[in-house]
Amino acid sequence: MDVEGKNLRRGWTTGTCAAAASKAACQALLGSEFPALVEVTLPGGQRPAFALAMEERDEGLARAGVVKDAGDDPDVTHGALIISTVRKGRPGSGITFRAGEGVGTVTRAGLPLSVGESAINPVPRKMIAAAIAEVAGPMADLEVEISVAGGELLAEKTLNPRLGILGGISILGTTGIVIPFSCAAWIHSIWRGIDVARAAGLSHIAGSTGNTSEKAVAAYHGLPEIALIDMGDFVGGMLKYLRSHPVERVTIAGGVAKMTKLAQGMLDVHSKRGMADLAALAELARDAGATEALAARIAAANTVAGAFEEAEAEGLQIGERVARLAWRTAAKALGRSEIALEILVFDREGRLKGRAPFTPSDHSDASSS
Repeated sequence: MDVEGKNLRRGWTTGTCAAAASKAACQALLGSEFPALVEVTLPGGQRPAFALAMEERDEGLARAGVVKDAGDDPDVTHGALIISTVRKGRPGSGITFRAGEGVGTVTRAGLPLSVGESAINPVPRKMIAAAIAEVAGPMADLEVEISVAGGELLAEKTLNPRLGILGGISILGTTGIVIPFSCAAWIHSIWRGIDVARAAGLSHIAGSTGNTSEKAVAAYHGLPEIALIDMGDFVGGMLKYLRSHPVERVTIAGGVAKMTKLAQGMLDVHSKRGMADLAALAELARDAGATEALAARIAAANTVAGAFEEAEAEGLQIGERVARLAWRTAAKALGRSEIALEILVFDREGRLKGRAPFTPSDHSDASSS
């Protein structure tokens, strides 16, 4: 895979690794030797093969492990040992799943799994069942326990605790393949956060672009952690999901630079997608009463934060105008008249620099500058 001139290796999801380990363990449980290589079928039809990192047989069980290779993606589970322990199940039970050590358990509603279920997502479950069927047939009655060495510590670096998945990581994957630096995993985590908040009956959620703005908006509104959505740069990804999964009130909170980009029409506010237009910000400052000298300094500033500082040094607050224009961009993406939308603009210290108050997203008056 080529990204910006660099050849990046793709990797394998925890679900793929769990399927491979489960197939190998099942084969050993049924009396065969552990395979040197084990193949599994991915949802797209590909058939990768995996070497086993561990294999073990005991009375009534077989256990196999595969080390996850995430390719060149900065995945927290890269190098983790994904272990499957397979035992015979009750007659007629089919394939049942258990969370072993390092795999979480669902404790909040709103996720694709019921409360109390092992955090082994639906697609990995299907992959595991299909892999087992290749060696045991489609009617096998087996218990599959998935564990991850060190998974509880790894989970602290993920959104699992906030989503109510406790005790470890989730076994994930929709394609079976990890694409380096893909935004898909992050956007899916945004969606799951919204689902959990809605299932808990919350009427107000806040999406934040970073840690500072998240802490600031939580303090500003007194919001619980479950209401906080780590949307990062994906403002559009969050708002578009809310079209079909609405809540009563939505706050978008971010720093001056990212909210300026939102004000200028960008729904993905990552620096690689484009920089804020300082000349346009200078024009906005002129409309707010800036002198030509100040407007020139804003246009020539090194950063948006520097431009804000230039304006504030002369007593000009441009955050309110940025917030109103950001509201207009966000409201257009949201497109739900019954949702009240708010924009909060914070500086690096978490101080409020601009606000567009809660207004139904089809209310054009709130977007005037």
